[in-house]
Amino acid sequence: MGLHELYYQASGGDVGFDPEFGRDPDAPRRLQVRNLHLGASVLACDEAIVPTHWQASCFPPLLRERMHVIHDGIRTDELQPDASAWISLNREGLRLSHGDEVVTFINRNLEPMRGYHQFMRALPQILADRPRAHVVIVGGDQVSYGTRHASGESYKKIFLNEVRDRLDLSRVHFVNRVPYQVLLSLLRVSAAHVYLTVPFVLSWSMLEAMSLGALVIGSDTAPVREVIEHGHNGLLVDFFRPDQIASAVCQALADPQAHAHLRVAARQTVVDRYDFHTRSLPAYMALIEGREALTTNERG
Repeated sequence: MGLHELYYQASGGDVGFDPEFGRDPDAPRRLQVRNLHLGASVLACDEAIVPTHWQASCFPPLLRERMHVIHDGIRTDELQPDASAWISLNREGLRLSHGDEVVTFINRNLEPMRGYHQFMRALPQILADRPRAHVVIVGGDQVSYGTRHASGESYKKIFLNEVRDRLDLSRVHFVNRVPYQVLLSLLRVSAAHVYLTVPFVLSWSMLEAMSLGALVIGSDTAPVREVIEHGHNGLLVDFFRPDQIASAVCQALADPQAHAHLRVAARQTVVDRYDFHTRSLPAYMALIEGREALTTNERG
């Protein structure tokens, strides 16, 4: 049994998606080499597993037909909404609670693959239109995906500097990486959680946010569309439109009650399709025991 994440594509995936960062003419050849061990590992497995349908669609048909779509699973029994949640930003002497205008953005590292640059460009409008809003940004200043900037400077600093003179930095809080329980508390108090990504592996953090009842404002890109239906269990925005990102966030902050049903539906989506105990674990056990496996994120 093998777990497989992504088969790299020269088109239709992350490569060349964002024209701001150009396109490496050698990318197709490099990706062919990178994919060699991925293809070999699928062929070597009795059972090959991939976490989402979109990720499965990136594999060539010969490999894809051997794959089961089974997500790792979300502990929705533990990741539940909590209206009493709060977080303290000790350096600022600030306590944020459920009901405050808290905007969250989470990456392992703050970089363009996960839309950090577009989020930062949306901040001036968000802070101007919502004077009580606080923005909490979680993530390091290294590179998890893609390549470093040619200058050697961190993307975190580059795109902060781009908008710095238009931000009230007393309301923008970079907290680097935080303990997992603190992260959960932050998502529980979030009034609007922004999740942006190029066509790439879907982050656990988005599904965890939904399980916690967060209102997710996600990029209208294929991995996100597999989970979020606009106006049903979240909101979708154009990855390349910071003005649209800002507008969606401001509307969510201005009228939380009008968006409350999205939070309920978001959690139900994760419970129904990605719950560890009722979906993922039974699917894994079916494979192990030689029974037909049920995919964990089927629609309906």
